[in-house]
Amino acid sequence: MSPSLVIYGAYGYTGELVAREAAARGLPVVLAGRDSERLARLGRALGRPWRAFPLTDPEALRAGLQDAGAVLHCAGPYVDTWRPMAEACLEARVHYLDLAGEAGVYRALAAMGLHAERAGVMLLSGAGFDVVPTDCLAAHVARRLPGAIRITLAIDALGSLSRGTARTVVAHAGDADARELNPHQPAARTFDLGSGRLQAVQVPWPERVAVPRSTGVEDVAVYLCASQARRVLLRAVPAVAPLLALPGARALAVRLLTGGAAGPDAEARARGRSRVYAEAVDAAGARAAARLALPEGYAFTAHAAVEIAARALAGYAPPGWQTPASAYGPDLVTALPGVTLEDLPLARAT
Repeated sequence: MSPSLVIYGAYGYTGELVAREAAARGLPVVLAGRDSERLARLGRALGRPWRAFPLTDPEALRAGLQDAGAVLHCAGPYVDTWRPMAEACLEARVHYLDLAGEAGVYRALAAMGLHAERAGVMLLSGAGFDVVPTDCLAAHVARRLPGAIRITLAIDALGSLSRGTARTVVAHAGDADARELNPHQPAARTFDLGSGRLQAVQVPWPERVAVPRSTGVEDVAVYLCASQARRVLLRAVPAVAPLLALPGARALAVRLLTGGAAGPDAEARARGRSRVYAEAVDAAGARAAARLALPEGYAFTAHAAVEIAARALAGYAPPGWQTPASAYGPDLVTALPGVTLEDLPLARAT
């Protein structure tokens, strides 16, 4: 029997998108999560087996990974769920993938990298929109400019959020990671991502952990292009975080962020587009920049995560802590459907 891909959290909004894509590609999928009723319904719809087990029961978790070659962990907020799954994967010698957008999870997995390398296991966070496009584009511009000492990223993709994404945003509103910006780069900038200059604010996203792994460049800043109202909201998050401890406040915040929907519907996913910009600068001031045009973020995530999972199942999974670009190179992103790359002219130092 060939090793299976266990998709944990398969009945969540993003998990189901991933599960449907994996089934459509013919991968040997096992659906997993805590809720047996929801798993059974999805299993019938996709014609795939399922296993219900909690992450809090080590014995059940070990049994749930039987015959697995890789786990695609889709149950967040990942700060609450990554450790038992990653540790079980190391024990069972199963490759671990997740969709985390939480910088602290990346740091924690990085700390387990040597253990994973010795076990022959790949630990890869950010197999979706967080952080495949940004990580790969950063590696691409660093490849264009050997000797780069600074990398700057800008993202234009803030459409509708799923409930899971919103819960993660709310859960981390008061964390130190949610305030950790790059002090060497400005708090706000403008960028041209292909349709004129846009205002953007710096955000403490996990690329600040991932990109140094894939490029060797430590000075990394990430910017989010957003309307004035959303820029004000992003700056206000640390100040209002204490209010989220009030009874019912987190549930209300999730409803406000999502409009009460589970996530973007099929039409919105088909219609939506996202864009990413990256620039690398060397010590002399030379600059290499490039832009990506991509599908809507959740649609992209399904394609990217399943492509990475398929490669891991096929045996292409470098052991240790990896990022998408460190494991599969800058060109991973352009191999995915609907992605186009535009290199901007090199700007030489004067």
